[in-house]
Amino acid sequence: MTRAWLRGHISDPYVKCAQREGYRSRAVYKLREIDRQQKLIRPGLCVVDLGAAPGSWSQYVRDKLAQGAAGGGINGTVIALDRLSMEEIAGVLFIQGDFCEEAVWAQLDKALGTRKADLVLSDMAPNLSGIADADAARIEHLGELTLEFAQRALHAQGALLAKYFHGSGYSQMFERFKRCFKSVVTRKPKASRSCSSEVFILGKYAKESCIE
Repeated sequence: MTRAWLRGHISDPYVKCAQREGYRSRAVYKLREIDRQQKLIRPGLCVVDLGAAPGSWSQYVRDKLAQGAAGGGINGTVIALDRLSMEEIAGVLFIQGDFCEEAVWAQLDKALGTRKADLVLSDMAPNLSGIADADAARIEHLGELTLEFAQRALHAQGALLAKYFHGSGYSQMFERFKRCFKSVVTRKPKASRSCSSEVFILGKYAKESCIE
């Protein structure tokens, strides 16, 4: 962590806003902007948050599902998954582990019961080495795993919002989304740093041929 990065982080208006509003990271404002544009999250939905730690996206989803709910509860389900630990969020079920492992899937299946997820969210990024070819392969692999997870977790007509990066493999991943969803768009929210190549791919209305 460089001093220049730290100074920029501390002065970042999204960081200050997150601290003021009680969110765990500035990343929440990426989801909030996309949600306001696309109207993704509403009471009654079942939402799975991949790579959830430290939890700002799960906090936001929980707050949206709590709107109009009685007794301080939520109308819907939020399930957060991460290999890292995460502090508890009221109304959010947290499963710690690798989402590719069957033991984690067993816990998720138990939490879902007879229903499937309406929405899968992913703000995950792989650990990067600085070696372009190796990093491109890691990004592509994580994107494929996320899409495979969504195909297994979503019901027909469900949606996936996942982070990806412009560069090698991006066009191929976009085409994979188009094969699995009837509507596919990309978004670069204002809270995403201008120096970052990250974008978010949103696939809506999953095709039955792609859902397990």
